Amino acid sequence: MDKRDIFVQIDQMEEQMGTLYAELGEIKRQIIELLEENKRLGIENQQLRKLLKKDAEPMLPLLQAAGASIPVSMKEPTGEGYDNLARIYHEGFHICNVYYGHLRTEGDCLFCMSFLNK
Repeated sequence: MDKRDIFVQIDQMEEQMGTLYAELGEIKRQIIELLEENKRLGIENQQLRKLLKKDAEPMLPLLQAAGASIPVSMKEPTGEGYDNLARIYHEGFHICNVYYGHLRTEGDCLFCMSFLNK
């Protein structure tokens, strides 16, 4: 291997590193865009939850007077996981440890309801 081959090889490696560096910069830019969009959507989601809660509050006494069960989503939020479980329950599935994931066929489940009311 002569000196010229070594320099050619180094030049090729340098070009490859430049290409990789450019690709890395592009990926970094895309990650920044995704993080910014995620933050924006999180803020928007939080504002929409506040509006939904504000709009639903005048309806709560009417629902209670009519004897209707109040959706957990209209009560005080306690966390995203809790909201997801409440949504699953209202879609008709058990969230209790006894029948978790099974379809509710007989109305409300006391185990699930006790969990939601904690």
